[in-house]
Amino acid sequence: MEHITQKSARVFKALCDEKRLAILELLRSGEKCACVLLEDLNMGQSGLSYHMKILCESGIVESRQDGKWTHYRISEQGSREALKLLKAITTPDAAVSGSKCSGK
Repeated sequence: MEHITQKSARVFKALCDEKRLAILELLRSGEKCACVLLEDLNMGQSGLSYHMKILCESGIVESRQDGKWTHYRISEQGSREALKLLKAITTPDAAVSGSKCSGK
């Protein structure tokens, strides 16, 4: 089973790049063919493939093949998981004891 920090690292890596955020913005309106993304983002196919690999590995984006083209969409399950990860790492845990600083 994958540790929460490994999942978090993949999700936050996917979200920490302006081009990947632009891709997600385009996908918000629905599934898009790679050819449409290439045109809208004004980038080469290798650049798009690199960014889509990271987004798909994070689970936030899903892909499907249709002939020679790949179609991408935001994964509802992946989005829910990303939100859960963010909440998990940013919510204080009262059960975990804090620093035992003695103030010296």
